[in-house]
Amino acid sequence: MSVDEVRQDDRLRGLMQVAQRSVTELRRGAETIEPVEAPGRRALVQRARERLAWTRLPGLRPADAPPQSYTALLVQRFSLFVLLPTAVIAFYLFVVASDQYVAEAQFAVRGNVEPMENASLGEYGGLIQKHNSQDGYIVRDFIMSQAMVEAAEKNLGVSRMFSRKEADFWARYAAPRPIEELTTYWREHVDARIDVISGAILLSVRAFTPQDALTIARDIVARSEVLINDISQRAQADLVRQAQVDATAAQERLRRATVEIQRYRNHWGIIDPIKSAEATLTTLVSLRKDKLKAENDLQVLRGSNLDEKARSIQVLAATVAAVDQQMKALQDQLTSDGPAVGGAPTMSNALLEYEGLMVERTIAEKLNEMANTILDRARVSASKQHIFLATYVPPVLPTASLYPRRGRQFAVVFFCFLVVWSSASLVLGGIKDQRL
Repeated sequence: MSVDEVRQDDRLRGLMQVAQRSVTELRRGAETIEPVEAPGRRALVQRARERLAWTRLPGLRPADAPPQSYTALLVQRFSLFVLLPTAVIAFYLFVVASDQYVAEAQFAVRGNVEPMENASLGEYGGLIQKHNSQDGYIVRDFIMSQAMVEAAEKNLGVSRMFSRKEADFWARYAAPRPIEELTTYWREHVDARIDVISGAILLSVRAFTPQDALTIARDIVARSEVLINDISQRAQADLVRQAQVDATAAQERLRRATVEIQRYRNHWGIIDPIKSAEATLTTLVSLRKDKLKAENDLQVLRGSNLDEKARSIQVLAATVAAVDQQMKALQDQLTSDGPAVGGAPTMSNALLEYEGLMVERTIAEKLNEMANTILDRARVSASKQHIFLATYVPPVLPTASLYPRRGRQFAVVFFCFLVVWSSASLVLGGIKDQRL
């Protein structure tokens, strides 16, 4: 910047100061020559207006005041917008804020789950044994649920614990309030999270006295164990009930199959058509042998030039004819449609119906055996507790307060106010530069 420009700026600044002083002197002169009114209500209003003039308000510089230095203005604003609110927060943290005690517990949902051995499931069969991981999330969600808060309020009165006189005005729970607000306050002071690697549930409870924190933590662990036991018992009861239904259905099917076989035997008059057919076939084979022997003997006699009216030839011929008739009757019993000669049952139809009934009874017997086996296993399984809550770190009475973290919160508050003030100063500075 040249010397002429500097001189020009100094002249302009001098002119501006002279103008400000002139305006101030004119304002004072105007106020001086203004006629004085009679004392009364208007005079009181005028005096109050003068006392509350914006030029005399604290923190604002009058128009006729000499300009402040940049360092003094920076210190003033920094003290007003950073140090003062930080001091207020520090006073609350170190003087007013009450101590909060934390009770912790760690537990896991354990269970002996056997995978289903089923070839049709393939590689997905092993996934069935991993359902216990759901129980951990169920317990976590139950701890943070409104149902848990209602139960704790009913048995322990957690609203009274969170609104004790030991608590400060800011952290205290203002009872009585709706259960939804108590649930929100509960979720701020009770935390339950699941470790991703081990699957364990990490519980922490904050309260204003050590005994309250321990009582709430123990109640949460006890209610979580009740929930797990209830889930296990309901699953086992459902397993036994379903196995009992299947066993009853299998027994009813076997009974119907047995009744059908009995009806068949009464209708056909045959106890075992398979054995009857085997006996008939044996008889046919024997008759064929007799026929062949009689035919051979008849052929020999006829070859000896005997008369056809000879007694021996007539006897053999009658024997062959009788055997043929018997064989035909037996074959009709085995293969003809409908009843054979004399009203005897047809073996082919009887065997067909009998085989269907025997297949049905065999299937019913196998199903009944499997259903009874499953029912026995379900009853044995129901007598055991497969899912249970394993508390490996029980809650203990805290001895020192961990909250509020005064030093950490003080540093965070100071940093936040500093960032906000710095950002606002930069924005205002940019706006003033644009005006110039």
